Amino acid sequence: MNSKQKVMTLDEFTIQELRNYPGATGQLSGLLRDIGLAAKRVNVEVNKAGIADILGEVGKTNVQGESVKKLDEFANDQFIDSLQTSIYCCGVASEENETFIAFDDEHSRNSKYVVLLDPLDGSNNIDVNVSIGTIFSVYRRLSPNGSRCELEDFLQPGTQQIAAGYIIYGSSTMLVYATRRSVQGFTLDPSIGEFCLSHPNLKCPADSDIFSVNIGYYHMYEPRIRAAIDQFMARNEQDKLYRHRFVGCLVAEIHRTLIQGGIFMYPAFGKFSAGRLRLCYECNPMSFIMEKAGGVAMANGRQRLLELKPAQLHQRVPIFIGSKNMMDTWQQIVTNYRG
Repeated sequence: MNSKQKVMTLDEFTIQELRNYPGATGQLSGLLRDIGLAAKRVNVEVNKAGIADILGEVGKTNVQGESVKKLDEFANDQFIDSLQTSIYCCGVASEENETFIAFDDEHSRNSKYVVLLDPLDGSNNIDVNVSIGTIFSVYRRLSPNGSRCELEDFLQPGTQQIAAGYIIYGSSTMLVYATRRSVQGFTLDPSIGEFCLSHPNLKCPADSDIFSVNIGYYHMYEPRIRAAIDQFMARNEQDKLYRHRFVGCLVAEIHRTLIQGGIFMYPAFGKFSAGRLRLCYECNPMSFIMEKAGGVAMANGRQRLLELKPAQLHQRVPIFIGSKNMMDTWQQIVTNYRG
């Protein structure tokens, strides 16, 4: 990096954005800074997890019936506490909790936004030191200001998101967030403890040679999905060979796809006949980010994922997401499939 180049922190960037849009109230900028603060707290624990009593399970299951890891619970508490002490959020829904939490103080009741979050995605990777992450999305409330937020505030289609983002805790820690204007990436500089703008105006490459899917469930996918996978695994007429990748952490999969291009698929299968990933906490925010970066996100061969209206907080759906040209190829295969 050029030593004369000014490094812009997340706080500085959000303040600059306020100056560029004089009509803005600053609530969204403040909310993003609060999320960044919680992410830094979680990052500290992630980085010392191997030497602290924070790995492993807490001996209970979450609302999904999945074993809760200690770091899951810590991350959930940190993000909820940060949002509750904020003056910019009226309520939060977390993948770890059965229902939403309405903040019932005067500042919160008069706040414009609700937040949905997956506090620690990829928690099965915790004990083996593989990348994990946090996912969040922000909606403008539908309920009247001055009142407690309500369930319908959280059950809006993804097209209504005001912002969405993720934090990836990997070889470096990054916060990537999208608004309706752009996608920006910030890398945590541990020497100053600040997220610094490192990837301005992120765009997903329109084409790539990477596809990502859990091949272990191949024979449980429906035939048209297997046909698409088969085509990506075979050389095409231009003798192009696609590369297969699968991490097992949605944040890591989407981050790679956003930076390098490609397609990520998580079809319905077996006991997850409606899909595996959560619409509200995982699929909507990632789809919003990908679309704002020039990519495409679908729930099936015809349905734009962001247009789905959630029926419940923990609804699951299939997701197919990635570079525009690869998604066009995938869509042609699955829509033209005749068995």
